[in-house]
Amino acid sequence: MFLQPRKTKYRKTRKGKLKNLEFKANTIRFGELGLKAESAGMITARQIEAARRAIARKIKRKGKIWICIFPDLPITAKPIESRMGKGKGSVSHWVARVRGGSTLFEVCGIPTHIAIEALRSGSKKLPIKTKIFD
Repeated sequence: MFLQPRKTKYRKTRKGKLKNLEFKANTIRFGELGLKAESAGMITARQIEAARRAIARKIKRKGKIWICIFPDLPITAKPIESRMGKGKGSVSHWVARVRGGSTLFEVCGIPTHIAIEALRSGSKKLPIKTKIFD
């Protein structure tokens, strides 16, 4: 199952706007190498899981991976071919708002060249520009 909140105060929320730069979560807190977002965007829970699997496959369960983002924003969708009106659609998936500069993934416990290769393969699964940093 993909990441999503267990319980929310409201079922449906508005998406809101994204500002571009992040200054709070732009450092490595747990690992040795990290994957940082260069542009702002929304990353779905499926994309986070796909990136996590790609990274885990490359490091072969030797190191440790931290996911530093969480999809907490519900995105709604109405059924195809339904007429206009009749309210907001039901929740279809969850996304994480990501600002430019925020850390997405961190890894440690593996050689640097393997970590860089793993993070590069994980970044290919994401819809935004990313950068590997230490």
